[in-house]
Amino acid sequence: MGFPDRIERTMELAHPLASVWAALTTAKGLAAWFGEEADIDLRPGGAARMTWASGYSVEMRVERVEEPTVFGFTWQIEELPDDDPRRTYVEFTLEPAGAGTRLTVVETGFAQLPEDTYRKVYDGHVHGWASELGELAGHLDAP
Repeated sequence: MGFPDRIERTMELAHPLASVWAALTTAKGLAAWFGEEADIDLRPGGAARMTWASGYSVEMRVERVEEPTVFGFTWQIEELPDDDPRRTYVEFTLEPAGAGTRLTVVETGFAQLPEDTYRKVYDGHVHGWASELGELAGHLDAP
């Protein structure tokens, strides 16, 4: 049996689509909940970078932009060397849900990882998405 290749999380946010979209796709929005610093060129093929207070940073490549409902990117896998071409793909899908927004996040690509790093990376991302999505909700709920 192969490794699970997919992490999927769905949450309801009591905020309009435009607010959630801005939190996901602008440098200011991303820096407010996902990392401490962010840069993004919001177009397919555009570069993005996230940096955390710990000094860790990750390079991303924008893959899909369908404003205001779909945003996807690939990013480096932290346990692999910087020059390793393998990436995971993250896609955010937004849809109206009453007065708010239903956000679904799917990350795929874990099955390509070597067995010795798979579990650490997969488990880290499962935990990471739970934490980061909580921070997104907190950011959007802040006055």
